[in-house]
Amino acid sequence: MPRQRTDTKQRIVNAASRLFYAQGIRAVSVDAVVAKAGITKKTLYYHFRSKDDLVAEYVGSRDQPNMAAFRKRFEETQGDVANKVFAIFEKVAADSTHPKWRGCGFLRTAGELANKPGHPAIKAGAAHKKRFEAWLEEMFRDAGLADPAVSARRTSILLDGAFASSLMHRDPAYILEAGHTARELLAR
Repeated sequence: MPRQRTDTKQRIVNAASRLFYAQGIRAVSVDAVVAKAGITKKTLYYHFRSKDDLVAEYVGSRDQPNMAAFRKRFEETQGDVANKVFAIFEKVAADSTHPKWRGCGFLRTAGELANKPGHPAIKAGAAHKKRFEAWLEEMFRDAGLADPAVSARRTSILLDGAFASSLMHRDPAYILEAGHTARELLAR
């Protein structure tokens, strides 16, 4: 029985993730999630007290896969830390050309819930962004950069700006330009 509960809960999160990312949180109803997951409303509410809880779970579920993708790209890239960071921007730029790409789910969620700063999904998104920045800081410290915390913050800002600009203009060149800027800052 516990395994079935986990499977059902994961199926709900997977359905919600696909819908929320593709259409936006406010545009997707609980009924749409229920239909996509092939469950009843009662089952959804057995696993989640509210849509807000489901949204928070959606955002939280994106953390580790995104972090793993960034780490993988960084580790697989040859060269110094500046080139490794640029490779992350290159990967995001390449991903942005896919027709289903909708930008950064964390930033889009924050935008949709801007009037609810205490929302658990906002907190989950902020925690992800802090983890990414902390990971960069660790990589920069290991590489011997003079001020790894500042460099990590600046790189994070560049990546988030690249996400926003590319989503607005539908042009991966914005991501690549931000990557070039990050590489120049880190190479100093």
